[in-house]
Amino acid sequence: MEKPVVPHAIRKVYDGRIFSVAVESITTPKGSPLDAEIVRHPGSVVLIPMTKAGEIILVRQYRHAVGRRAWELPAGSLERNEDPKKAAFRECQEEIGLIPSQLEPLGAFFPTPGYCDEEMHFYAATGLREPGPGDEDAQQDEDEDIETRAFSVEQLRSMIKAGEIIDLKTVAGLTLIGAGLLGRV
Repeated sequence: MEKPVVPHAIRKVYDGRIFSVAVESITTPKGSPLDAEIVRHPGSVVLIPMTKAGEIILVRQYRHAVGRRAWELPAGSLERNEDPKKAAFRECQEEIGLIPSQLEPLGAFFPTPGYCDEEMHFYAATGLREPGPGDEDAQQDEDEDIETRAFSVEQLRSMIKAGEIIDLKTVAGLTLIGAGLLGRV
């Protein structure tokens, strides 16, 4: 494994609710100076919730960055030092109102490693059930206005082809639950 480059200087230029941005002065492995602009993010979880009938539950919410509502797999940011599996249980209940009896890890990936350190942890969520006595209470974030719906694999294929699913983490997550599940689109 390659040794990480250690910054000579770090200047934080933004510190927000979800992420921070820093400019890190480094010397590249080739010996050139570089001011690397880095988005620092605590990481996230992405869920592929599957019903007993084999459908996949997506959420639809407004995404201001693209100026429209988007169908997506349920997902959410990790709290500082939070275990991803614990976060996956929490986010499943927060976003779709159901608790999974099983979470199968499908891998962890960096969606934009050129400028961001966010690592997305993908989980298949099965055995979904309504919350009951003894379950922790989980509420949607104040800024969330989420619609949920279950879709068949064929519907998902059509939605991707038609440009109705525009979220790349969703396309990636759907391909993880089975080689060739969505086929070529």
